[in-house]
Amino acid sequence: MLSAFRLPTMVGAFSLAPSVIFAAGGEGVSPSPYKLFEFFGLSITNSMVTSWVISLIIILFVKILVGKPALIPSKGQAIIEGFVGGIRGIVEPIVGKQMVGHVFWLLIGLFIYILLHNWSGMLPGVGAYGLYDEEGHLKYWQRPGNADLNMTLALAIVVQISWFYYVMRYAGPKVLLFDWFGNKADKSTMPIAIYVMLFPIFFAVGIIEVVSWIFRTVSLSFRLFGNVFGGENLLTNMTSLASYIVPVPFYFLEVLIGLVQALVFTLLTAVYIGLICNHGDGDHH
Repeated sequence: MLSAFRLPTMVGAFSLAPSVIFAAGGEGVSPSPYKLFEFFGLSITNSMVTSWVISLIIILFVKILVGKPALIPSKGQAIIEGFVGGIRGIVEPIVGKQMVGHVFWLLIGLFIYILLHNWSGMLPGVGAYGLYDEEGHLKYWQRPGNADLNMTLALAIVVQISWFYYVMRYAGPKVLLFDWFGNKADKSTMPIAIYVMLFPIFFAVGIIEVVSWIFRTVSLSFRLFGNVFGGENLLTNMTSLASYIVPVPFYFLEVLIGLVQALVFTLLTAVYIGLICNHGDGDHH
């Protein structure tokens, strides 16, 4: 969220006059990130800087809270284990007991990373400090990662690649093809003619499934981006109207939306993997 106060602008083509103004005026949040500088030809944007900061915070927080893991957990270790155990309890029925050990690292990583990025816009200083360009626009140094479509698209691509790996590794192409195009009808409960007639129907449904799989990247990335970017604009506009009291309910709303969107993204990933790889945990499987 863009705060009401900003640092003085700096040298070069930028004005040197200090500014104390409302966030972004009526312009709202830029739909694209700002390039801060280049490093060996790679453009470094403000959303990339925020993602690095968030990653560092996660690592340091867990390291400081847990310390050296022990059989008898400390208070900090018990807190982390309780949180991780709670998320595991949610996703285990979806992916199955046999798969949860293989995919849980991905799911818990997505949930924590997305959750903190969703909330990062409410941290003091994010979207508040930066430089003014020649047109008078503030190019702030930090921007919530998930308010950048590049970030959410990268997360969606990671999910697609991981899904393909787990399906090929633990289910196999034969299971995948049957799940998409196979005749799921019970041959023993219907006339053979009807059973044969169902083949083209299931094949057509399989084509729809393939199209749906292709567009998962679009749906996952745009859903997360749209909610976070919309929330950033909402908080910016409310703060521009009144810096105090008025934006407070919207902060609570963004806390809830950030949690829900992180959970939705994680559960959808679990569902995609579980639909193919979770075939039950009984002995006959």
